[in-house]
Amino acid sequence: MLLLALDTATPAVTVALHDGTDVVASSSQVDARRHGELLLPAVDRLLAGAGLRLDAVTGIVVGVGPGPYTGLRVGLMTADTFGLALGVPVHGLCTLDGLAYAADLEGPFVVATDARRKEVYWARYADSRTRLSGPAVDRPADIADEVAGLPAVGAGALLYPDAFPDAHEPGHVSAAALASLAAERLAAGEELAEPRPLYLRRPDAQVPKNYKVVTPK
Repeated sequence: MLLLALDTATPAVTVALHDGTDVVASSSQVDARRHGELLLPAVDRLLAGAGLRLDAVTGIVVGVGPGPYTGLRVGLMTADTFGLALGVPVHGLCTLDGLAYAADLEGPFVVATDARRKEVYWARYADSRTRLSGPAVDRPADIADEVAGLPAVGAGALLYPDAFPDAHEPGHVSAAALASLAAERLAAGEELAEPRPLYLRRPDAQVPKNYKVVTPK
């Protein structure tokens, strides 16, 4: 087994290779505006550094969000393209699940990432492998009572300390965590999700309602 994992649902452009037992290599760059520019070169560097070719990959793991429309689709489209070109399966994982896995906390906790518009994408977890509810998108103040007293991880939690006073790193997901979680679930015979995006809300860009129609004379 050689899994190529990637995620662009947060400001981090993150990729990793996993051989079914351990993470072979990983890389992360934080740049919310350059997902499309950074992802493919990161994959190339990762494979070259590990002395491997793309055709050695036997499966793709991609974070499906939730995340902003533009960044999220970069990772999903890249994963689909790799899967089609290589003829290998593409597995989806909730990005928040990867953050929870990396946090490795015991007991109930919350994962929250920055959803912009003064909102967070969030979910509750019983432990690092078990999601209890979510994902959802809300204003921090609106869920303060629901998350009160719970530790939290993620950039959204760090950004709003009033709602998440017990916030911790990591801020962004790592593909290494996604790959490890996917490898663990596949080894247990679990079926992973389809690589379909969790947008949770409509994209920021909208077609103007009263645009001027220009017709040829």
